[in-house]
Amino acid sequence: MSLMRKVRQNVRELGRYQPGKPIEEVKRKYQVDNIIKMASNENPLGPSPLVLKLLREGLQGIHQYPDSNCYYLKQALCRFYNLEEENLIIGNGSDEIIDLIMAVLVEPGDEVIYANPSFIKYRLAVQAAGGKSVEIPLRKDFTHDLKKMANAVTRKTRVIFICNPNNPTGTIVGQGEILDFLSQIPTDILVVIDQAYREYVTDPTYCDGLNLIHKYPNLLLLRTFSKIYGLAGLRVGYGIGHPEIIDMLNRVRSPFNVNLLAQKAAIFALQDQNHVLTSRYVNEQGKKYLYQNLDKVGLDYIPTQGNFMLINTGCDAQEIFEKLLMRGIIIRPGNIFGLPTWIRITIGTENANKRFISALIEILPERRKKVNDCGYETK
Repeated sequence: MSLMRKVRQNVRELGRYQPGKPIEEVKRKYQVDNIIKMASNENPLGPSPLVLKLLREGLQGIHQYPDSNCYYLKQALCRFYNLEEENLIIGNGSDEIIDLIMAVLVEPGDEVIYANPSFIKYRLAVQAAGGKSVEIPLRKDFTHDLKKMANAVTRKTRVIFICNPNNPTGTIVGQGEILDFLSQIPTDILVVIDQAYREYVTDPTYCDGLNLIHKYPNLLLLRTFSKIYGLAGLRVGYGIGHPEIIDMLNRVRSPFNVNLLAQKAAIFALQDQNHVLTSRYVNEQGKKYLYQNLDKVGLDYIPTQGNFMLINTGCDAQEIFEKLLMRGIIIRPGNIFGLPTWIRITIGTENANKRFISALIEILPERRKKVNDCGYETK
């Protein structure tokens, strides 16, 4: 097709984002009915009951366009965080805001710095914009190497992403390291701290960042309603930053980018902080169970501050992924992160976690033998 010759080269070379497999696809392919999804870091409890009630009753008005400015959602966030409206941009998920950042700041050949492995969206967004990715390996403890990231800054650097907690490792960067880093970065470079999983963090050294946005006008925080708030299917994210950068992002934002039900659901979700506390508690209990059982069978893992964790199976992760699919369990193989023996799982409900551990032990014969020798039950 002659039109294809006109497609930009960076787009032709762009790989597609590979999401976690949908439940329906696994049902069709493997003829399995009882499926649990532990692949996409969704809240296993779902959204707040307040949100579900709203969605059942709130369909009136969907024939009209939503408020393009998300006024009432912004007001709710302003009250919750003690912010001004001009500090906020609302996106169709925080992914959209990452694309807006590229549209505002990155021209062909410009550089964007981020860690590796980290959220794959950064690489895809940079490549789509024609920019150059500068990937800085994580340290041996799987945390960001902010010193090397600062040293990688050149006159072509436009944006730096810090995923905190980092996806896929679940590790964090503390307040002190963030402050040292920001003090070294020129103010004409945007520093984006992606905080999609911040509500799950229990480490007291974590850098929340809200108190820094007025001191550092080149700082932008990304947050989302997709994770602990359980609204992944509605797509609502937001950015918090200096009014000038927020204004520039809004200039390239599409009108009506966040749908009517998503805006209303986010407002109700924000009101139900008891649901947030319950979700965090379930996550902490799940972590404890998984840590204990992985320790029993001698599998390495990275302690996490998110609602997901990386586990080193010592085997081909793609093979483990396929065998778990056959048992109705969807996870993410680590080869997509450059970690060929690791798998990433979402921390689920008590039943889901138990089923995963049982299936994993069944798949790994040497681990099953160790469990049996020690007298532990596998089911």
